[in-house]
Amino acid sequence: MKASFKNLSPHYSIIFRLGLPIAVGQLGVIILGFADTTMVGRYGTEPLAAASFVNNLFTLITFLLMGYSYGLTPIVSSLYAQGEYAKAAGKFKDALVANTVFAAIALGVMLALYPFLDRMGQAPSLLPLIRPYYIVILISMVFVMLFNVLRQFTDGLSDTKIGMYALMIGNGANILGNWLLIYGVGPFPEMGLLGAGVATLVSRILMVVIMIAALWWNKKYAPFRQGFAAHQTSNISIRQMNAASLPISIQMGVESAAFSLSAVMAGWISKEALAAYQIMVTIGTLGFLFYYSFGASTSIRVANFVGNKDWAGVKISATAGKHILLVIALCSSIVMYLCSEVLINIFTTDAVVIQIGMSLIPLLLFYQFADAMQICFANILRGTGRVMSMMRIAIISYVIIGLPAAYVMGFTLGWGVKGIFLSISLGLFTAAGLFFWEYHKFGKAHFS
Repeated sequence: MKASFKNLSPHYSIIFRLGLPIAVGQLGVIILGFADTTMVGRYGTEPLAAASFVNNLFTLITFLLMGYSYGLTPIVSSLYAQGEYAKAAGKFKDALVANTVFAAIALGVMLALYPFLDRMGQAPSLLPLIRPYYIVILISMVFVMLFNVLRQFTDGLSDTKIGMYALMIGNGANILGNWLLIYGVGPFPEMGLLGAGVATLVSRILMVVIMIAALWWNKKYAPFRQGFAAHQTSNISIRQMNAASLPISIQMGVESAAFSLSAVMAGWISKEALAAYQIMVTIGTLGFLFYYSFGASTSIRVANFVGNKDWAGVKISATAGKHILLVIALCSSIVMYLCSEVLINIFTTDAVVIQIGMSLIPLLLFYQFADAMQICFANILRGTGRVMSMMRIAIISYVIIGLPAAYVMGFTLGWGVKGIFLSISLGLFTAAGLFFWEYHKFGKAHFS
């Protein structure tokens, strides 16, 4: 029997309440990205080019680290729902160790790339700017990893506001640090791009300090502090955490790589096509931040019910989350359609780029529903703990289907950048369908 609005209403409310702080925090990240680009760009074109090069190199690492930390949330949520506070804290400790090892490997690869920066096709004049900025961002990624684990732990306890406050304060400090250190305001030295990197490093350290302080001083976390101190990590527990985390990390990494390689293909067409593609993807992130936020809160609710073996609760919370994301996708599409020209003109005044961008708007609207549904069912699966299939689904959706489709539709069929952009939605809808199928198999085993 289908759930009625009366039955769904409490679940809508709880998912929205949990997801809103996550959305506010993510909005701050996007605002920071705009502020960083603007402030560095105003300082000079070469610093902006150097920053873009380094930040793009670290994008994949950022998604890999983020995805790896996601394995913790459903585990903690499930144990928290059962009142197993000491076990939840123990899993948090295991996750810290596992994430540290994973980050050491990922950042070790990035460090190994450092001597070869001069062989990556960048202008020689950019290298003096790239090298120090690269090192500072590399160091800051350690604190990105720590913040990810801390935030996933508190999110798993349904306390999503702590991460929001830490992000808001950290982003504010980053923007202030940019102003002081890029331009050299008052007693602060003018450091240009390096100043932006130092501001980023300081802000990321600050966010970790805020999270640790909240866990250390708040009385409600006392049982978790005791469980954390008493827990002894082992090779078995670390392998278990890795098994829950690695598939999500690879899924997000493959998806991110597919977007980057699609951008490369768009660049084969023309610089205007590449610019239009990048603008559309950037506009699309405005929807993504809400899909991600309320997908995460749906995952938390699903994991709570899984912990109590309340299969009816799992089903109804998953349904409520799906409805919320569909409504958000519809609202995002309406806003993007009505404000399409205004949004594109924020990024460029090039008439050719604007024309290409406007031609991609119908595909951008289609893309919203694809993105919302793959995020929805990926997070529902994450909440159930069935994550082993996520890596396989990502490879099928983006490597086997999405990227070849981008080439075929973009070049073989001659659809150009429209074909490449449409291939993104094809990959996302494929992922959504396969994630749903995995959830359907879970439902057949547990739903009456």
